[in-house]
Amino acid sequence: MKIEIITPDRNIYSGEVRSVRVPGRKGSFQVLKDHAPIISTLDAGPVIIADDQGAEIRFEITGGVIEVKRNRIILLADSVTQG
Repeated sequence: MKIEIITPDRNIYSGEVRSVRVPGRKGSFQVLKDHAPIISTLDAGPVIIADDQGAEIRFEITGGVIEVKRNRIILLADSVTQG
């Protein structure tokens, strides 16, 4: 799967991933390969990515929106910090 994490002023991250865990408005959820199409709002919290090598990459977002469609993930975040 490919993910792009974008804020209003810049692209934060782009790459191939195995999974992504995000803070949905009604609870955290995970996106894996061949996930059903979805658009969801996000709360503040951690975004945890397992890249295609299995390494974990963490970001903190202050809220946003995620779209998943045909193994492509676009995460539009209000603001992001890495850590």
